Amino acid sequence: MLGGCSSGYAPVSDQSITQNNRIEIVSSSRNKRAPATYRVRSGDTLYSIAWRYGLDYRELSSINNIGRDFRINVGQKLRLKDSRTVSKTAATSSVNNSANAAGAKSDVKAGSVTTKINTRVGTAKNQASLNTEKQLAAVKPAKPSSSNVSVSSYSSTQKVNWQWPAHGNIIGKYSSASNINKGINLEGKRGDPVYAAATGKVVYAGNGLLGYGNLIIINHNQEYLSAYAHNSRILVKENDSVNVGAQVAEIGNSGATRIMLHFEIRKDGKPVNPLQYLPKR
Repeated sequence: MLGGCSSGYAPVSDQSITQNNRIEIVSSSRNKRAPATYRVRSGDTLYSIAWRYGLDYRELSSINNIGRDFRINVGQKLRLKDSRTVSKTAATSSVNNSANAAGAKSDVKAGSVTTKINTRVGTAKNQASLNTEKQLAAVKPAKPSSSNVSVSSYSSTQKVNWQWPAHGNIIGKYSSASNINKGINLEGKRGDPVYAAATGKVVYAGNGLLGYGNLIIINHNQEYLSAYAHNSRILVKENDSVNVGAQVAEIGNSGATRIMLHFEIRKDGKPVNPLQYLPKR
């Protein structure tokens, strides 16, 4: 998928590092500081780009005026930071200064945010020179069986009812500190089942995000997304609707130094502590 993956993440090999520290190092490669712009690569979706930089996919769609089909193209240049925010801030300051001098008040209102979702990256015209076809290919997930995917009652406005995505014990906890663990790590054996933590739609299934290995992202409603990383095998594909408790993957160690499931929940694009949402064991 992403060109950077061919020479990007390398598992930690220093055997003197403790297990807990090693897990934190694996997580530290995630959520890089967002650059001003990003060039779309083969296999990207709006969700995966937003996830990589800790952004809200709805805002990303809005500031780039993405069309109704929410398709992005290989080679397309996306703004990750809203330049309009800067101009609005300056305009607000100018208006307020003028208003204060005149004894009046003035408000500047920001535009609304588009809430519809995107589809898988399309192929842009005249992009042959980018040679993106030679970049790392996405994981080819197994064809889902009826036990993996079912016709769900998914709705973008539904209430989210969470359940645990795996049976293993917690071996790594969420941290609000910068560049540490933005989710929880659950132990397991290779091939153990990974379950959808809530009903939703699969919006990403691949291996293009640095440090996550074989990754699934599920959209649950307009606020919440969940992610399931380091899988040995992906059992669903993008745009599949899944019910809570459906098996979506098998535990592995892709992109990690040990076999485990890394699980994240994001609200409005920002990481939150999964233990505040999952039922108590």
